[in-house]
Amino acid sequence: MMSLKRIYSFAGLILLIILLSIVAFTTWYTVDESEQAVILTFGKVEEGITEPGLHFKMPWPIQSVENLSKETFSLQFGYEEKDGEIVEYDSETKMITGDENIVLADLVVQWKITTPSKYLYNADNPEEILRDATSASLRSIIGSSKIDDALTSGKAEIEANVRELLASLMEKYDIGISILAVKLQDVELPNDEVRKAFTDVTDARETMNTKINEAKKYQNQRINEAEGEKAALISRAEGDKAARIEIARGDIAVFDKLYVEYRNNPEVTRQRLVIETLEEVLPGTEIYIMNDDGNTMKYFPIRPLEKEQTKTVTEGSKDNE
Repeated sequence: MMSLKRIYSFAGLILLIILLSIVAFTTWYTVDESEQAVILTFGKVEEGITEPGLHFKMPWPIQSVENLSKETFSLQFGYEEKDGEIVEYDSETKMITGDENIVLADLVVQWKITTPSKYLYNADNPEEILRDATSASLRSIIGSSKIDDALTSGKAEIEANVRELLASLMEKYDIGISILAVKLQDVELPNDEVRKAFTDVTDARETMNTKINEAKKYQNQRINEAEGEKAALISRAEGDKAARIEIARGDIAVFDKLYVEYRNNPEVTRQRLVIETLEEVLPGTEIYIMNDDGNTMKYFPIRPLEKEQTKTVTEGSKDNE
């Protein structure tokens, strides 16, 4: 009897030690700086812990802890890096553009776990869901884009649209994942022949744009020159206008003075105007004063006398010098 009691006592002691060990080792846990923890009470999610350090809880099996990383993950879609080499999966990346051309497109998705409880229990394989959603989002956006945009300047817009669509899918699936960034790695044509044809088309388009730009530059230059000539003509016309106005004003002043003289002595003014007009319309013509009192014409030459008088005055001036 004593030996049996000892056996029971020894077994009870061992059981107590085991229980105490379980309690001692399952009532505390640590959270690293790069981790976040979820506490489960009888399998039900109670709370999430993100503060690093030592924490305490109820012993197992009452409460348990699941630790998850809070770092940023990268999903490589269409390729994979193995031992420093890149392995491509063309079956994933081959898709049709909106203008019915085939391209190969792969990308990287930056994501992180923002709600650990949903990540653990709202889906069996959240990363597989993320990959499928990435494929669907990329194919949807590429399928509504033109090949020129996908291969050239439209990549940034495609990335933004894929990120927006993928983020909305993750929110809809509610699996605790947030999308941080989407980056297209390569978008290319499926073979060398098609690639060369597209390159030729692109080069021709660039040449066309260059010619158009040169033509616009020449057009602008000619327009500027024409505007300059127009301004110069307008300026000259304004000058001629001003000059003609001043001349007209001078003529009016002369006419007014002549009119005053005419009113004072009409006959003398009339004869003076006639003589001045004849001098203007017949320059160099000899002037004679004639008096006809019969059959013989008598005249008095004015121009020779003027010349002789001018010559005499000039010689007199030289002698005085």
